[in-house]
Amino acid sequence: MTTTPDLPTAQAAASAEATPPSIIDSFVARNRDYAAGYRDGGMDARPVQHVAVVACMDARLDVHAALGLQLGDCHVIRNAGGVVTDDTIRSLTVSQRALGTRSIALIHHTGCGLLSLTEDFRRELEDEVGIRPSWALESFTDLEQDVRQSMARVRTSPFLLHREDIRGFVFDVTTGLLREIQP
Repeated sequence: MTTTPDLPTAQAAASAEATPPSIIDSFVARNRDYAAGYRDGGMDARPVQHVAVVACMDARLDVHAALGLQLGDCHVIRNAGGVVTDDTIRSLTVSQRALGTRSIALIHHTGCGLLSLTEDFRRELEDEVGIRPSWALESFTDLEQDVRQSMARVRTSPFLLHREDIRGFVFDVTTGLLREIQP
C-alpha cells in the first residue's frame, strides 16, 4: 500500500475513501467503455459536409442531433453565446483554409445566459481577482440583433475565403426548432 508522506497509512486510506470520485474521473471510466467498442472509421479531419457550425456552449443544445448530423460531418465551434469573436474567426479560418469547409451556420438560442449578463460581470470579476479580463464579455440584450452582428463579422472577415453561404439561427430550447434570422 502506498502512503502519503504526511499521513499515517490508516489516515491516508480514510482520506481516499472520504473523497468521492470527481465527474472527470467518471469521464475517464466511461471513456474506457467507449474505447473498448471504438473502431477508427478512417475519417479525415475535413468535415464530410464542408460546414462549420458556431453555436453557444449551452448544454441544452445538442448540435449534431438538432441538425441531423453524424460524427465527421461538421466542425463545431462553441463559446458562451455563440458569438463571433476573434478566436471564432481564427477557428473558422483554419476550418476553411486548411480543412475545406465552405458553409457556416451560426446558432444562438432562447434563454441564453448572456442575455442577462452585463459588463458589471467583468468589473466584478476584476474586483474579485485583481486582474481585468483581457476578453470582452460579448453579452447582448437583443438575440436576433446579435445573430445579425455575428453574421456581419463573418461576412466582413478578410481571413475567410467563403462568405457566400453564411446563415444565422435562433434555436428554441423549449421546442427544439430553429428560426432563421435574416441579415
